Amino acid sequence: MKPHSLHCTLGTLVACAFGACPVDTLTVYRLGGEKLPVPDKARQEGIDFVQLSWADVDEERSGSHRHIEINESLTPVRLDPDVNIAPGILERGGHVRFYDPLEGWEDGRWVGGLVDGNYGTAFLGFYNWSSRFSEDRFLWAIWIDFAGLYPIRRVVFQPRPEFLKRRFVRDFFIGTNDGDIRKRGTRAYKHTGRFEVIDFDPVYNVIGNRDPIVDLELPDVPIAEMLFESPRGDWEIAEFEIYGDGFVSRAGYLSNVLDLGGRSVLGDLTWSGREDPGAAIELSMRTGDDEDPNAYWRRTFRGDERTRFDRDGNLLDRDSYSRLEGGEKAGIKPDRENWGFWRGPFDFGAGRSEDVDGKPRRFLQTKADFLSSKGSSGAALDYLQFEVSAPPSASEVVAEVFPNEVRLGETTSFTFKLLPRIQGDDLGFDSVQIYTASPANVDEVRIGQAVLSPGEFSVTPWDGESFSVHIPRVDLETSGELMEVVFRSEVFQVGTVFAGRIYDSERPVEVRQRITPGDADPLVEGNALSVNPVLEGTRTIRSFEVSAFTPNADGINDLLMVEYDLVNLVGGAPVSLAVFDLAGARVADIAVDAGTSGRFSATWDGRDEQARLLSPGLYLLRLEVEADEEPDAEVAALALVY
Repeated sequence: MKPHSLHCTLGTLVACAFGACPVDTLTVYRLGGEKLPVPDKARQEGIDFVQLSWADVDEERSGSHRHIEINESLTPVRLDPDVNIAPGILERGGHVRFYDPLEGWEDGRWVGGLVDGNYGTAFLGFYNWSSRFSEDRFLWAIWIDFAGLYPIRRVVFQPRPEFLKRRFVRDFFIGTNDGDIRKRGTRAYKHTGRFEVIDFDPVYNVIGNRDPIVDLELPDVPIAEMLFESPRGDWEIAEFEIYGDGFVSRAGYLSNVLDLGGRSVLGDLTWSGREDPGAAIELSMRTGDDEDPNAYWRRTFRGDERTRFDRDGNLLDRDSYSRLEGGEKAGIKPDRENWGFWRGPFDFGAGRSEDVDGKPRRFLQTKADFLSSKGSSGAALDYLQFEVSAPPSASEVVAEVFPNEVRLGETTSFTFKLLPRIQGDDLGFDSVQIYTASPANVDEVRIGQAVLSPGEFSVTPWDGESFSVHIPRVDLETSGELMEVVFRSEVFQVGTVFAGRIYDSERPVEVRQRITPGDADPLVEGNALSVNPVLEGTRTIRSFEVSAFTPNADGINDLLMVEYDLVNLVGGAPVSLAVFDLAGARVADIAVDAGTSGRFSATWDGRDEQARLLSPGLYLLRLEVEADEEPDAEVAALALVY
């Protein structure tokens, strides 16, 4: 499929000049899910839809996959216990090598016959090597690398049928490992080669075998590498059969680098799939400014010097790097200059993530890593979908919030400082959206040195997640001016982030551009959109207020009103609110919300669990939070008067 892009034509620019500029420039991309209907949003006029296929993965476009089945969905490879996987080892990127005491580990036709599926060929254990070899000439070592972590359960080997009775292996060693280089040197058996030491967990060490057909069960652990050793002698192996059972422990899919056609604003990433018990999918995304996310390095052979340029002074790319002599290749690293870091892994169960790069970029790449544990029933990724708008509102927008230290649960005056950089064909914006965890009241808006009057800006009130400030249009002429939004709000949670976006209110369908934390104002410290609360002990209940209560049906104070603030809670800590008499007996429970950080309220009509009104008198109202660190409780006196 050709790269998709959106560009403003000369006709569009003329139309904009006469007030008829189109209001929406949006493209919906979907990778996978070809048989699904077009998304409803993409059916609207002026919104494009681009369908991509999992199967189009192309190494020339930085795409790849390992141990993945590509059908309507992506799934990890599942091994059939009746299918010999050895003939596919080389095709899957693995290797089968023998040890040459003079040269080290080598590939060769002698061991290739072990896994070719042909019982007419054989690996000969009595091959007569040169006498110049060391004493290692009396030992064969064969190293199998599966290029992945496989649930290998069984190995079988035997001579060719005509030599079944006299050329079978009598003495042998088999070891395995999980390929984790962090464990090197810790395993019990070490094969010391000419250039490297590889260690294994011993599985079999057999002396005096009498079975021509050797059929061995392996431990129920994932295996990445296997070592076979046997003294040289009058034996052969026609085929080294390997059988597994279950899903490959680790599998991965790396999409092609997608060209969005120009600098674009990226919307939320959404997806569909399943994670069955024992399996997981880790999704990530990154964006960049050129079509290759890698940087290629060359050795100059002047000491330890490395360079990103070839001998003619040209920047190395995939093709020119592949043409370097083996000794010149100094490695391939991520291109941090033109590409951002991977964002993720995302919460797969959420089906959506906002944690994508806020900087407008032209290129994008996604990856999916599949993890399967013993006995898992697998996982599948149906599709990935996202929206982009082009061109962006601004080339860059950085912001920070001040102050960056506050007291939890107290109303604080914050200043959201925003510095936009607009250039070229950037569209500009007229609205700033600020996310807060509690209601916010805007007190002042400043652009540069000017304080806007109430008639020069407006506010869309807090909707439970965010509020928006609408201002005079910011474009190329006003680029680089510091903007400040002063608002009052409360913080109840450590690590609260005042994230933000900019957008054009006349383009409601476009992706709202994320604001990047950064140094918007060099005169203040912090350079972040998060605040660091001043912690005061470990208490989670910050306030607990109880109203007057006279449930006599006169319309005044007939319901008890309880308000309380909870701070620094993550997740759903159990919360209870109960009424006790002075003897300590629990006489009623009051329904409350789940225990997360924030401001909460509850009501009570004075009745017990049997819907009977309690007798007049003095009671105790107890609020309790079972926090992870330490339970917290608050008690208030309650006078019940009719």
